[in-house]
Amino acid sequence: MDALEKGAATSGPAPRGRPSRGRPPKLQRSRGAGRGLEKPPHLAALVLARGGSKGIPLKNIKRLAGVPLIGWVLRAALDAGVFQSVWVSTDHDEIENVAKQFGAQVHRRSSETSKDSSTSLDAIVEFLNYHNEVDIVGNIQATSPCLHPTDLQKVAEMIREEGYDSVFSVVRRHQFRWSEIQKGVREVTEPLNLNPAKRPRRQDWDGELYENGSFYFAKRHLIEMGYLQGGKMAYYEMRAEHSVDIDVDIDWPIAEQRVLRFGYFGKEKLKEIKLLVCNIDGCLTNGHIYVSGDQKEIISYDVKDAIGISLLKKSGIEVRLISERACSKQTLSALKLDCKTEVSVSDKLATVDEWRKEMGLCWKEVAYLGNEVSDEECLKRVGLSAVPADACSGAQKAVGYICKCSGGRGAIREFAEHIFLLIEKVNNSCQK
Repeated sequence: MDALEKGAATSGPAPRGRPSRGRPPKLQRSRGAGRGLEKPPHLAALVLARGGSKGIPLKNIKRLAGVPLIGWVLRAALDAGVFQSVWVSTDHDEIENVAKQFGAQVHRRSSETSKDSSTSLDAIVEFLNYHNEVDIVGNIQATSPCLHPTDLQKVAEMIREEGYDSVFSVVRRHQFRWSEIQKGVREVTEPLNLNPAKRPRRQDWDGELYENGSFYFAKRHLIEMGYLQGGKMAYYEMRAEHSVDIDVDIDWPIAEQRVLRFGYFGKEKLKEIKLLVCNIDGCLTNGHIYVSGDQKEIISYDVKDAIGISLLKKSGIEVRLISERACSKQTLSALKLDCKTEVSVSDKLATVDEWRKEMGLCWKEVAYLGNEVSDEECLKRVGLSAVPADACSGAQKAVGYICKCSGGRGAIREFAEHIFLLIEKVNNSCQK
């Protein structure tokens, strides 16, 4: 169930609000709608992502659970399949590159709509001025990483088939509100939405609906009148666990845990990982090699990574090591990791494929931690891929998760924790 409604938690769209009164006049359907000879109205997803975030610098592309923040909503928008186009409006080169990497088109916004004082409406109007083909805008907030395609699909249905002019997202909260008292004023606070003498239990109270800022859909003519909400207006109630917003740094770790448990990870269902293949140089180690006076090779690794490998093996996940370099077998055996290892590998993909077939696994059951160009094909093929924070740029572009830790500095343990969280997500989905 992707939208919750008290007393209507069955199939069908999320709860609707009544058409607005005392606001902009009720509007007709957008141009082209309902005319058999014309194309259906063009619905465009638009994510506003300027580079000058004050709370968290370059927040929109900061990694959240290994993925750029903006990537979570772009993945949901593209996979929803209801938008004729998906756009990111930005003034920043790095944000543009990330947007294109995820498959979105980019509108370069002007300096006038990139100021701290600029509003979302300013940026959306500017976008429409350059895109006459767009009839409806789905303004999706980059700071809502738990957004799912099903939410967007149902809202598109409300706009296209039920004739709403604007739809926005809300979440239900059970919070008691009290009047604020100004400092220095002798007043008493008053209850705003409850009777203190008859405080209701949570299960006996429907709660209240609050905007959660996840998205605002509106037709062109409504926006051109200066409104994102108006006309025949409705709300869409999102599930509480999907309602995540990030404004300041303190929100980040909470959002990271929420998105790992409740976020959208792609069209294909997650499978439980059975095999992790890890590149030795730059992942298990930091890539540094020391040579003793008697020409013996010396490498170092982090004990946290050894513990991560041990935990993976105890949970039933096979761990194997691979290297294109001719690593010393004596050195590797001294690590006492008890993992099957292949060195001097010229074709890593072929070796991993052989291991996969030997274990009777599909690619979705294989995870890979790499850091070099030679790892890219493996990273693209497996079900779950990651690189350390200091991996080469090519490898970073090929993965779904970038560790906060560097190679030889806890990256394997971090990836192991990520795998465990995803396994928990798979198990929870199987129990529903």
